[in-house]
Amino acid sequence: MQRGTGTCKPRASLKRSKILHMALMGTSDPTGEAETSQEKPFVLRALQIALVVSLYWITSISMVFLNKYLLDSPSLRLDTPIFVTFYQCLVTVLLCKGLSALATCCPGTVDFPALHLDLKVARSVLPLSAVFIGMITFNNLCLKYVGVAFYNVGRSLTTVFNVLLSYLLLKQTTSFYALLTCSVIIGGFWLGVDQEGAEGTLSWTGTLFGVLASLCVSLNAIYTKKVLPAVDGSIWRLTFYNNVNACVLFLPLLLVLGELRALFSFPQLGSAHFWGMMTLGGLFGFAIGYVTGLQIKFTSPLTHNVSGTAKACAQTVLAVLYYEEAKSFLWWTSNMMVLGGSSAYTWVRGREMKKMQEEPHPRESEKSNMEV
Repeated sequence: MQRGTGTCKPRASLKRSKILHMALMGTSDPTGEAETSQEKPFVLRALQIALVVSLYWITSISMVFLNKYLLDSPSLRLDTPIFVTFYQCLVTVLLCKGLSALATCCPGTVDFPALHLDLKVARSVLPLSAVFIGMITFNNLCLKYVGVAFYNVGRSLTTVFNVLLSYLLLKQTTSFYALLTCSVIIGGFWLGVDQEGAEGTLSWTGTLFGVLASLCVSLNAIYTKKVLPAVDGSIWRLTFYNNVNACVLFLPLLLVLGELRALFSFPQLGSAHFWGMMTLGGLFGFAIGYVTGLQIKFTSPLTHNVSGTAKACAQTVLAVLYYEEAKSFLWWTSNMMVLGGSSAYTWVRGREMKKMQEEPHPRESEKSNMEV
């Protein structure tokens, strides 16, 4: 009986503290939620999954196109990428506080943790916040200088940096087949850069920002696991503190880079349309975190990664059609290499993690032999 009750706690804690890690590493959910989900009718289950995946696709793709409009629209002509990022962080902070207040005043309305700004916690989260700032800033700067069609290729080295940093910082080795998929991603990245140059649309500045964004995404995943205990393992508390720190740290950057002067001279500063689009961008930035978790909950981390890859493919096709661009066969090949390599890496890692879970631990096998 003791052995049966002892296995319940790890399962409960796994759902909360390891779901982010599983999503980043592309592993399947070992908690057995798939078994409970089978109790629902198949049609209802399928409709729920279709709705959640569609919501994730719509939110993610809309956010990219909207940010491109805010960062590099010929009609808007707003050259303040840091301010756009700052405002989106501010909207996220206000939404977090609003949902926290609603959860406190009306229990059961929304499931959201209570948020109170603790300077000690904010300082402990600060190293991660610096990486977080780099991640969202370089993402937006990359999108500003490259087209939406090339955006996924420009930021495609995240998986490669995951493998590299796991070895350098965590001393974790990677299998030959996983390294092989990374080589496909790198090949696709370089072919994409070559084809963008051949078409005369390559921005080395945007490509550099894309590589830096990929590096920061990998660092963010590593440091998130270290900082989560400081916020009691709550992703929403971490989101709140990250964005509060980002708002504070962005202020001197706005002054030094002269973006406040550019903003005050912006002709559409008093336009309701402009502020509505800015606020909508902040809403999408907040919503993407929620729908990502929702997709993982209703499917699995592995399916989430596959869905993200398919979404990137659809986003590229939509961008080419929307901006009426003509791309060469080799350009499309580079995209397929990046997306195919990323999918293959997710599949390889999923199989490896499943194999590790199925293998009995040495201590457990010793105990069973002793009991026999």
